[in-house]
Amino acid sequence: MDGRANHHYGSGGLRLAAHLEKPDPDEVAVNGDPLPDEGVPAVLICHGFPSGPGGGANSPATFPELARRISKQLGWVAMVPYLRGMPGSEGNFSLDGWRDDLLAAARHLRDSDEVGVQVGGIWAVGFGTGAGLAICAAAAEPAIRGVGALATPADWSDWADNPRRLLLHARDAGLLSDPEFPTDFHSWAGALGSISPEACVGGLRPRNLLLVHGGNDNAVPPLDARALAAAHGAADLRMISGAGHHLRHDPRAIAVLLGWLVRQRRLNGRIG
Repeated sequence: MDGRANHHYGSGGLRLAAHLEKPDPDEVAVNGDPLPDEGVPAVLICHGFPSGPGGGANSPATFPELARRISKQLGWVAMVPYLRGMPGSEGNFSLDGWRDDLLAAARHLRDSDEVGVQVGGIWAVGFGTGAGLAICAAAAEPAIRGVGALATPADWSDWADNPRRLLLHARDAGLLSDPEFPTDFHSWAGALGSISPEACVGGLRPRNLLLVHGGNDNAVPPLDARALAAAHGAADLRMISGAGHHLRHDPRAIAVLLGWLVRQRRLNGRIG
């Protein structure tokens, strides 16, 4: 298991790893906002598709520091799920499986005594593929009160056009531990076309959506962010001049994200 994982949760019979950060009691009341009766706000941080073995720039191992910062500076519970197939987690990658893992993570934060903190509202933050799936999960789960999506694809049509190439990429990245997976290739590939952030994002309204995109993103065109903003109708769209795809490593993008989380806490009546 990746040494940064310190938590586990279940999804569809699988045991998945996660990194969990909890604020100290005296860190919950930040910026003059006291802890409400409902509980501490929580955020899911959703990693993207790995660029190679171990994840590369999209590995969940790059996100515990962000989770710690959100927890310590903003007073939130922060959880980084290691979605199925990632190091430390059981299972094999599928797009619908990753979406289901995010839904299971939200339920875990909401209902599990293992978190060790009374959780109030839940938000989701994602990067790349994780951002698109955070939108889709939130559209299906009203308990998720808002989404911060960075470098988000409007759909996965490029994957759907060549699913066998994606399957090879997933195997090379270590996401498929079972050499016989998938037993039903057509079902596995079908999710690549049937799941679409652009189609789902209308179901997020009237909840808040932050879209952050690099002006020089060569992996996901900035036009995707504009399409998502138009489909939502009231998104906060921020284009980062000169930025590429990996916004996790752009301090301007992270500053925008942290400021949005602070405003979410206040706009939601100090969570309640």
